[in-house]
Amino acid sequence: MMGALNSGFNVQAAPGAALAAASFGSDYVMEPKRVITASQAAALVPDNCTITTGGFGSCGHPDLLTEALAARFAATAQPSDLTLVFAAGQGDKASRGLNQLAVKGLLKKVIGGYWALAPSIGQMALRGEIQAHNWPQGVISHLFRSIAGGKSGVLSGIGLHTFIDPRQEGGKVGPATTEELISVVNVGGREELFYPSMPINVAFLRGSRADVDGNISMEDEANFQDSLAQAQAVHNCGGIVIVQVMELVDRNSLDPQTIRIPGIFVDYLVLSTPDTHWQTYGEVRNNTYTGRSRSDTAVTPLPLCAKKIVARRALYEIARYNAPIVNLGIGTPEYIARVASEERCSAHVLTVESGVIGGTPARGLSFGASSNPQAILDQASQFDFYDGGGIDLAFLGFGQADSRGNVNISRFGGRLNGVGGFINISQSAKRVVFCGTFTAGGLELGFEAGQLIIEREGDITKFIQAVEHMSFNAAHAQSRNCPILFITERAVLVLKDGRLILKEVAPGIDIERDILARSTADIIVADHVELMPASIFLHQPLSVTDKYWRSRD
Repeated sequence: MMGALNSGFNVQAAPGAALAAASFGSDYVMEPKRVITASQAAALVPDNCTITTGGFGSCGHPDLLTEALAARFAATAQPSDLTLVFAAGQGDKASRGLNQLAVKGLLKKVIGGYWALAPSIGQMALRGEIQAHNWPQGVISHLFRSIAGGKSGVLSGIGLHTFIDPRQEGGKVGPATTEELISVVNVGGREELFYPSMPINVAFLRGSRADVDGNISMEDEANFQDSLAQAQAVHNCGGIVIVQVMELVDRNSLDPQTIRIPGIFVDYLVLSTPDTHWQTYGEVRNNTYTGRSRSDTAVTPLPLCAKKIVARRALYEIARYNAPIVNLGIGTPEYIARVASEERCSAHVLTVESGVIGGTPARGLSFGASSNPQAILDQASQFDFYDGGGIDLAFLGFGQADSRGNVNISRFGGRLNGVGGFINISQSAKRVVFCGTFTAGGLELGFEAGQLIIEREGDITKFIQAVEHMSFNAAHAQSRNCPILFITERAVLVLKDGRLILKEVAPGIDIERDILARSTADIIVADHVELMPASIFLHQPLSVTDKYWRSRD
């Protein structure tokens, strides 16, 4: 049985100090890992170093460590000019996670995948206060493994023909960023992008428990992120790996099959408290995310709203296929999992980039977790599967779409969302469905007898002539024969031969007034426009059957 060490453990044991063998029932002597405070951990970070942090979005970030690092800088102006590298940027869109590091002078350069949950850092990039590079999340996840393995970088087709491509913007963000890091190479007659490795000097990571040898278990974490690869990378670069854990336990008391970061890669441990170790930024603890318990309780239906309408219509797409493997992106697509649970639909497998497979992906500040998961992989392995074409059906959000079907989700309206795993998924999935409202900014809807009523139109036009930022290149997708669909609360459009075709409208919607007049994109109205199922707009359960599709295929 696992036993927590008592307070008599010497947390400041000097290097070379030995534990009495009798203390642990062992016949050998071994140096324990040093347990230090968060402030001591922050003091180990030198100026001008490169640091990486653990976590995925709103899950698993070592807040105690980043908080201490920010506090040290506020008090001493050290360390300064750090380079920060992350895959799925961690934060709550406010003050936690990487938002704590958004201080001028502390950071010099950032290379990151998903930025939306750390908007303070994104604003620094857009203002030119830091150098910034936005790379695909899956590429950065794989980069940690490449650095660990001493490889020169990552070769990948992911990012070609988007703003990541150096023939467009090369992933550079903001006026302070001029350095070209990404290059186009020819491998066996095929173009690929080369993303270079770099030394990483410090890792701030998080786990559930550690034994005195520094072996880290993560059985209470919602996902495993890139923790192992980050630890290996920093260790092999000669750097320092510091892990925040909730509990320190005896030697040999952890099941080796639960160890996610072996102690040979760990230099220091920091003990946290419950208030600095929330499982996600939305929940202190949810045991259904880890498999410690399962929930079969029927969910309370969400109120009818624009995002639920979109999710309901998306559910019909899932129903077209036999047990598809599905990816759900952040934003509106998050609602699909909840609606599927409401409808007791389970003939599919939902996945999220964080590594969770199966179950019901969580929304909001718990995105990245999943209730009742079938399995939890590390993030890089999930992206191996994604990049190789393993997703049958991907539901992704969109901020802007243009006349050619190109999509922008990464930068618009003075906001840097970052591309996240969007490019990995949209360039690899067998079929892509973009989900979102037709307009944004104040859109208000009403529902009456199965009809949609626009009570207040959104102030922001989302279907435009040309996107500001090329996150998704429609021509590139169509060159690999990938079907593309756009689902909104009032219309469904299909991309065909480089043109947007209106194929469905909601009951109660006027095509000219509510669609064509609310778009500057060139939308072609099909010869016969179908009505979206009226049941989508009713305050009652759906009836998702193949009857709907027999009239449309």
